[in-house]
Amino acid sequence: MTSPSTPPRSPLVINDRLYNVIDLTHILPLTQLQTLPYSIRILLENVARCSSHTLPAFLNYLSAKSAPGEVAFYPDRLMFHDTTCLPALADFAAMRDLTAELGGDPRAINPHIPAVLTIDHSVIVESYASANALEDNLTFDFRRNAERYRFIRWAEKSLDNFRVIPPGTGIIHLMNLEAIAEVVSIDEREAIPLLHADCMIATDSHTPMINALGVLGWGVGGLEGQAALVGEPVTLRFPDVVGISVSGQLPKDVSDSDLALHITRLLREKGVVGKFVEFTGPSLHTMPLESRATIANMAPEYGATVVFFPFDERSAEYVNTTGRSEEQQAIIRSYMQHQHLWRLPGDIQPTFTQLIELDLGTIQPSVAGPYNPHQQIPLSESANSFLQTLTPSQRNLQWHHDDYPESVQQGAVAIAAITSCTTTANPWLVIQAALFARNAARLGLKPKPWVKTSFSPGSRAVTDYLGESGLLSELEKVGFDVAGYGCMTCIGSSGALQPAMEMLVSDGLQAVCVLSGNRNFPRRVNPSLGHGYLTSPALVIAWAIAGNMQHDMLSDPLGYDADDRPILMRDLMPGREEVKDWVKAAMKREHYIQRRDIIWQGTPHWQQIEAPGSVHYPWESTSTYLRRPGYLERLPRDPAEPLSLTNARPFLWFGDDVTTDHISPAGAISGASLAGQWLLEHHEDPQDLNLYSTRRSNHEVMVRGAFTNKALSNRLLPADQRGGGGFAWDARHQHILPAFEAAQTWLATGTPLVVLAGERYGAGSSRDWAAKAQALMGVKAVIASSFERIHRTNLIGMGIFPLHFIAGEAEKLPEMEGSEVLDIVGLEAIKPGITPLVLNISRDGRLIAAIGLEAVIDSQQELRYLRYGGILPFVIQQTLTD
Repeated sequence: MTSPSTPPRSPLVINDRLYNVIDLTHILPLTQLQTLPYSIRILLENVARCSSHTLPAFLNYLSAKSAPGEVAFYPDRLMFHDTTCLPALADFAAMRDLTAELGGDPRAINPHIPAVLTIDHSVIVESYASANALEDNLTFDFRRNAERYRFIRWAEKSLDNFRVIPPGTGIIHLMNLEAIAEVVSIDEREAIPLLHADCMIATDSHTPMINALGVLGWGVGGLEGQAALVGEPVTLRFPDVVGISVSGQLPKDVSDSDLALHITRLLREKGVVGKFVEFTGPSLHTMPLESRATIANMAPEYGATVVFFPFDERSAEYVNTTGRSEEQQAIIRSYMQHQHLWRLPGDIQPTFTQLIELDLGTIQPSVAGPYNPHQQIPLSESANSFLQTLTPSQRNLQWHHDDYPESVQQGAVAIAAITSCTTTANPWLVIQAALFARNAARLGLKPKPWVKTSFSPGSRAVTDYLGESGLLSELEKVGFDVAGYGCMTCIGSSGALQPAMEMLVSDGLQAVCVLSGNRNFPRRVNPSLGHGYLTSPALVIAWAIAGNMQHDMLSDPLGYDADDRPILMRDLMPGREEVKDWVKAAMKREHYIQRRDIIWQGTPHWQQIEAPGSVHYPWESTSTYLRRPGYLERLPRDPAEPLSLTNARPFLWFGDDVTTDHISPAGAISGASLAGQWLLEHHEDPQDLNLYSTRRSNHEVMVRGAFTNKALSNRLLPADQRGGGGFAWDARHQHILPAFEAAQTWLATGTPLVVLAGERYGAGSSRDWAAKAQALMGVKAVIASSFERIHRTNLIGMGIFPLHFIAGEAEKLPEMEGSEVLDIVGLEAIKPGITPLVLNISRDGRLIAAIGLEAVIDSQQELRYLRYGGILPFVIQQTLTD
């Protein structure tokens, strides 16, 4: 039923069936609609359909009659991966318990919109370069994670609107692109079905990959996702939209990986954090959808919320190739054209906040590294980029080990992985790599013996077309056997290095990882590797063969042929036309149709797992995986009026680029760590401590692992004791302890804590635990020069203030040593928008500095979450009052 304020429905007949649409030309004149970026057209429809009472304000923003304000976005659906979904499911189970304890109906805690979990983050590269690697790693996965998977089975039976894509199927973003996304959704709840543009969110920062298909969606933290599941809107400030006008064509030796890395560097330099980016221009219609997906996938690496490609003929070709039904394709074509959401090459170019020109002909072969995805460097400079990280005395060192027939030098490639959704969704890149492997194998070239090689496709359709075309075996000839269908090396699930390599690294060898993924933060891929390089799948193989980052990939030979002639990388690289022909022959619609039918089934391992359904989850006190969350043990408090933060202490003080990998623990759990010791004390098998990502539903493990990354350095400590991890003073200022242990002493005194940082605090993955751990440690505010978007919303979701230094004020901070008293003046007046604040810093009862801050609050919803102490207490209180 429509209310008086709901825009009228208009009829649209498709294949003799009547549908309704909210015609955008009935909201805006066509001439004005055509000036809007396509992403904003979809956002406009969402507002008109789901929160029509706010439509007048939205139209005022569009016409510049008022300053941009907040927008309430109601997604149709939500996707999880397992490391964000398991904590969310644990929160759901705990909220049901708490709601019942407070006299409410626990069944009200239930997804209101469809949610799909893709289990892709748990499998580890234990076995590799073997025909048995895939099955071995799946077996390890199910043995270690049986309890977690039973919990997911419980959720399948106990929650409405919740489905699961089992382990060993594919990566969340490829499943979304290939099978889940509808492009146009059908709301059957009305008498005449209502068509509208598919729009979604997912609890992974690389969600904008779906923007390549003309679907509006972005990544959120699990907390924000949980709120959306129970009917709360996802709020954002009306976005700036930066246009990228594409012209020209890529040079023959340039890949989509080079293009994506170029754009990552460019947009990080331009500054697009929190903005929408939309592609336009005369060459856009020539760009295949898979190329667009590789670019859009990198959105969090340059900070954009959305990286949108309007739907067009290239999009329609992909929809057909990936097996959508003829009925769905007819709906998509009719609806998108009717709503002016289908872009034609000659269409009027929308008006953007800023327009960036990009000539594809200027892109060069490149890599990104050694520490960040936006550190794009020409391929010719890759060796020098590594050498510059070493001191002169380190550069010429060599190591010998009986396992290796030749000496190992600085820059040895310890891990070479074709991995991630970024590139394995792109058949051009994958087939280029397979042909490179074929050419190398024909000449007898193989990876160096110290290189751990792996191939983890994002979808089984990838190995379908590689296998049928005979190219999968070519990859296997050079050690790139399929190790699993999941994120694996890209998210740090790389498994251990070779034992001999681990020994050499501990002896001072600076080894590197080379991967076709999207992130290369120090020690993310493996805790022993501080250097990482992103590149195309073909060049991953090339570096595996070279075995060392000091290799000049343009001029140094990879080996020699039977006549002792040098073999260069370019001799092995297939030409663009050859790759194009193979892609055309290999890509078949039936591969995707077959996989679409079975993505919900899972392997026999999955089908054997059973769990009963129930309203309440039966928590096990002895479980080391699933614990009722510590942040939901207390009753939800009444909203704080007014907000305040006084008598706080500085806890940790960091510089720039502290990522969620630094804050929230990642990788394998060491038995020597605080988390490992807790697990061992609770009778866990030392061989099965598993990954931190698999323990995210156990707050005891996760909070002990927070701030343990060795790259952290706390400026509050004496200069000679700052590095090596997140250590901090205890409450008596007598001992320097690991952050978790120090926090316990402050919690015992009831003292609020503050974290200080520089630029881009919280970059990287959308990890709730980067915020949850800080909340459990007693952190009440983080003050930074800038925040990455998702971590900022996660902090608010846990009731933590994300506060900004006013430009130039961070430099005025006095030297502190942790005993100072911090008072924030002005929080009682906080409101949506920008609220000026003052940080007063006192020592021994004397004010030593007053630093200007800002509270940047995007919406009333964010302010409500802060007043209630976080999203989850707010949701419980709303449930109790409904």
